Amino acid sequence: MLELEIVPERSIGCEQWEFILGMHFSQAVAIIQSQVGIIKGVQVIYSDTNPLGADLILNLPQDGIRLIFDSIVQRLKIIEIYNMKLVKLRYCGLIFNSPEVVPSIEQIEHSFGATHPGVYDAEKHLFVLNFRGLSFSFHVDTQFQAGHTQGLGSLQFASGSSPCVSCTSIYSGQNLLECSAPPLPLSCYYAQLYLNYADVLRDNDRTKGLRLYLYTEGLTRTRKQSLVREVHFSDTCQDVATLLGTPQRVFFKAEDKMKIHSPNAHRRVTARRSDFFFNYFSLGMDILFDARTEKVKKFVLHTNYPGHYNFNTYQRCVFHLGFPNHTGQEKKVQISAYTKWDSVCEQVKPSDRPVVLNRASSTNTTNPFGSTFCYGFQDIIFEVMSNQHIASVTLHLSQDSCQV
Repeated sequence: MLELEIVPERSIGCEQWEFILGMHFSQAVAIIQSQVGIIKGVQVIYSDTNPLGADLILNLPQDGIRLIFDSIVQRLKIIEIYNMKLVKLRYCGLIFNSPEVVPSIEQIEHSFGATHPGVYDAEKHLFVLNFRGLSFSFHVDTQFQAGHTQGLGSLQFASGSSPCVSCTSIYSGQNLLECSAPPLPLSCYYAQLYLNYADVLRDNDRTKGLRLYLYTEGLTRTRKQSLVREVHFSDTCQDVATLLGTPQRVFFKAEDKMKIHSPNAHRRVTARRSDFFFNYFSLGMDILFDARTEKVKKFVLHTNYPGHYNFNTYQRCVFHLGFPNHTGQEKKVQISAYTKWDSVCEQVKPSDRPVVLNRASSTNTTNPFGSTFCYGFQDIIFEVMSNQHIASVTLHLSQDSCQV
């Protein structure tokens, strides 16, 4: 049984780890992976058809904890303990919930102090006590009456005994129903660079590079520092490392399975060094360099939708892509990480026949999430999921063949 400390409007955790409001989904997953054998069961819950319309949830059924993430920003919005019998809880070092300590209304008053009178939902038979950033829910029958005194003492129950907490919620702000995910806390920066959003730089129907709006820890590590950096196709790997820092991983291309779709696919070439990627997982992007020139030849922007093969490998790259409308309309085409493919097709005319992409790992030849479809337009390749969301956008040099 986990024994955890609650900090209202902030977190739940222990000395070894902590789930903090505002942390990214991938950071919470990393904590769970580090606690194999301690946290024993995990379920990822999301909407396959409408991933932006429903919360992204990490459910820990054997510990009675549910971590609810905003589906847009993918940061932790609510921590919910929905089965109080599966976990021990402390506040300011004192246990208020355990097999030996029953979380009754009197116990909550003793541990947390006075609060405003609670709110009763007659339809759900639910009584809720709200503190700032913390709510306790009690299942009660219809026989209880609210008195006229202030605080928890205003509750009078016909049976003579008070109910126990059935659910505890930790959130940011004063209202659980209106709460939102806070910004990424400084304690979750881990000396990494993060992306607010990226503008795709284009000129005469050609991509020139990216303008990245970034943030990281300040020099004193007590405040957020904002940065703007531009990366272009002409930049070398040394230029990129200077602008964006050391990549989180360098990956050398062993083979190109999309080469068959290139007009030069059957040209014989002598053995040479492999092109290589700089992987920036916290920025949601890969940058491919030519092996010979060591200059940028491709950008891959990942949108990190659940139900995709690479989900949780990258944080979401919130990109803005705009270009003239070629359908005769004056309005400029605007595409973002949240634009659905059918909306894109109403404004541009991509390639008629998509390339079917079915990723498979070296240990498992099947992809449980199914194939995606790649459409080309000018020097852009859109990878589209079956739910019409864009999984990734590849920007390549216009003279390059269309490769993924």
